[in-house]
Amino acid sequence: MPYTLRKWMTARCRCFTRQIDFLDDKAEDMLIKTLVENTTIAEDFGCEHGLSLYIETKTNKILFDVGASELFLRNAKKLDVNIAEIDFLVISHGHYDHGGGLKTFFAENTKAQVFIHELAFGRYYAVRAHDGIEYIGLDDALRQNKQIVLTTDSFLISDGMQIFSNVAQKEPRPQSNRGLLKEQQGEMVADTFDHEQNLIIEEEGKSLLITGCAHNGIINILEHFYSIKGRRPDYVIGGFHLAGHSGGSEDLAMIDRIGKYLLGTRAKFYTGHCTGIEPYNRLKAVMGDRIDYLSTGSVITI
Repeated sequence: MPYTLRKWMTARCRCFTRQIDFLDDKAEDMLIKTLVENTTIAEDFGCEHGLSLYIETKTNKILFDVGASELFLRNAKKLDVNIAEIDFLVISHGHYDHGGGLKTFFAENTKAQVFIHELAFGRYYAVRAHDGIEYIGLDDALRQNKQIVLTTDSFLISDGMQIFSNVAQKEPRPQSNRGLLKEQQGEMVADTFDHEQNLIIEEEGKSLLITGCAHNGIINILEHFYSIKGRRPDYVIGGFHLAGHSGGSEDLAMIDRIGKYLLGTRAKFYTGHCTGIEPYNRLKAVMGDRIDYLSTGSVITI
């Protein structure tokens, strides 16, 4: 691990320790544990290119994405999360790094409703620098599982919890989407990310927006949230797709512009995964304490 990254991760470990110290005093708040992310706060927690978040509200235990493998389950046990007790699972979109652990989830949990966009079982691919085109979609064999609830556009899960997709494109999608494809009528075309959905949780007058990769653009997603709710979220958690898995990041000027927009919402942001460390550092320089990074093993309360 490069020195700069090691130093950065050491700081994250110190932050995590401070968060744990106050958990007992905030038991009534919403609890979020990062089960999977590209980096880790400590060697005890494995990491991979993927995302999985555990959210505990006063009434529900929710999982948002399940990473690329069974790793989310191993880390869940270390973080005292019982996957069998999850009430709802939301899969943000049809890519393996968010839904690769689905088979493992179904083996552990037979009661939860699993919300997946109706287009998420499409055929999705990525252009890799040295390996040509790689399939990055979900396991189609899982499509018929009885726990799956197919969603579209806007979907109410329960009181205070809903999903939305169909995000209007007021701003360009991230440049790092380049090389992400879908199969359409036997041809490879650029993915339009119609299969991506976002989660809103509202509790005690506060609202939390959770994104998987924000392939549709974090500004567009926040504008869509505003069109639904008539207000900005208080908290936003997720990836912003400012760095591509095969290399390359968003234009620095655009990252600065995004940072200024996010700062203007007055929300508190937690990010990671496809945001990328260098783009995150750039956002941090603009946004200061309005944004923080969530690595595998991180625990926060809001």
